[in-house]
Amino acid sequence: MHVSVDLKVLYFGTPVVLLGTCNEDGSGNVAPMSSAWWLGQSAMLGMGNRSKTMGNLVRERECVLNLASSDMAGAVDRLAPLTGADPVPERKAAKGYRFEKDKFGAAGLTAQASEAVRAPRVAECPIQLECVVEQVHPFGEGASAVEVRVVRAHVEERLVIPGTDYVDPVGWDPLIMKFCEFFGGGTNVHASTLANAWKMPHQEVRLAAAG
Repeated sequence: MHVSVDLKVLYFGTPVVLLGTCNEDGSGNVAPMSSAWWLGQSAMLGMGNRSKTMGNLVRERECVLNLASSDMAGAVDRLAPLTGADPVPERKAAKGYRFEKDKFGAAGLTAQASEAVRAPRVAECPIQLECVVEQVHPFGEGASAVEVRVVRAHVEERLVIPGTDYVDPVGWDPLIMKFCEFFGGGTNVHASTLANAWKMPHQEVRLAAAG
């Protein structure tokens, strides 16, 4: 039996991307996102127009899509309440976000130089995709869909099927954001600051079940 539901969130499960961009002063910025999908050698990224990352993408026309593995949930959660925008937008401030200039350091991540773009890679991410921005499309209210093209891909050697240019789908365990919660291998792997900030009911349900 199905029931009609006015769903508040449609994040059914997408890989977490740590999006590396360059700030105005040339320093590196990194931000977690989970609204990304791929087709061929291109990807479409969805995000709010007022974010620091969006400003960097529009100005610099390049980025790195660093794909996080499931064991990186702690670092991603440390990034979740941070923003490179100063002052912090009111909507984010109300949810507990704070400004942080050095987001790499705050999350315990390592910036790594790219080869084809200026934007930074995240050394801890097993898959890193250097990209250029092709187009920015208005999407919904206050958001945009950014079309990017992959110009160079880096993959940890252990994840490449020997003798091929393919990623081993068994060895690769991406961190998945599912309804604002962190999952890996089908298991909830880490508590989510983001779910708490957005007042998601999941933690209350788990606590009730445990009780």
